[in-house]
Amino acid sequence: MNANSTPSKAAIRRFTLMLSGEDALDEHESRGAPRQGLPHECFLLGELVPLAPVLLLGQSDQAVNPAEVIACLQPVHLHATRDHLILMGQNQIDLTTEESAQLLNAALPFIEEDFQGSVLFHDQHYWFVPAGPFSSLTSYSVDQAHGRNIDWWMPRDTEVDGIAKRWRKLQNEIQMLWHIGPVNEEREQRGMPSINSIWISGIGKLNDVEVPEALKQSQHLIGQNPILTGLARYLNIAHKNNLDGQVLAGAFAWLEQPQLAWPQLSAALLNKQLDEVVIIDFPKGKARERIFTTKDLHKKSWAFWKKAEPLTWKEITQA
Repeated sequence: MNANSTPSKAAIRRFTLMLSGEDALDEHESRGAPRQGLPHECFLLGELVPLAPVLLLGQSDQAVNPAEVIACLQPVHLHATRDHLILMGQNQIDLTTEESAQLLNAALPFIEEDFQGSVLFHDQHYWFVPAGPFSSLTSYSVDQAHGRNIDWWMPRDTEVDGIAKRWRKLQNEIQMLWHIGPVNEEREQRGMPSINSIWISGIGKLNDVEVPEALKQSQHLIGQNPILTGLARYLNIAHKNNLDGQVLAGAFAWLEQPQLAWPQLSAALLNKQLDEVVIIDFPKGKARERIFTTKDLHKKSWAFWKKAEPLTWKEITQA
């Protein structure tokens, strides 16, 4: 793709589209532990991946102390196979707001005693609490660990030994409490997966956020993920959930179905509404940035006498 554009750098009308990334799983065999954070989480937040405080900013209107270490707790379902447990994603368990509140109320005395603090905010899928004695844990988000054997993705000790063991003790206590509780009795009657465990992740503080230049240079963030909502508040820039054809230049987007946006973005290049579309993706877990201008929208061919065919989204993402 073309790395240079004709307009001056200050005048470039650029739209940046980030795609979600997956772990390079072959790396795990050569490492003592999984890499913390999915590739796009690391790109957006930096090496320490402080998800919890950014998610808290995105989920609530309250002020967040930038120096306070915060943890995210989530009620989850662990699916038992013949020889291990698999973490199910949040979109697979159909947890209601009322069920989440009941589960939190039951577990609250245990959480506040062990974390030595009060819950800061909670909603249907996320509960936030000052990390307190669990601040040094290395943890992995539900998005990163779901669908996998949890043995490899459980929190791990870093500077202080015994903290992971302390978390597992609290986790087991809450599991036993919920097992006999009314929420799971009712869910069982409806044929729903039980909420049989609690997951900790995102431990960190706002002061640890390392925002990439692509976001710093943006005037609008677009996307429904609460990480983006939190970063918009953190950076004090505008945020929209959905793509708006009137607000393209200077925007950074992370969309659930990016392929649906490509016809609009390629048309904006052809119509001179945009000078560049930058696509950031993560082949083999590594960040890659490609710049598309009008002349990059068609396939290159040696048959110069034939009309050039437009690039498809599949060809762009698989290149």
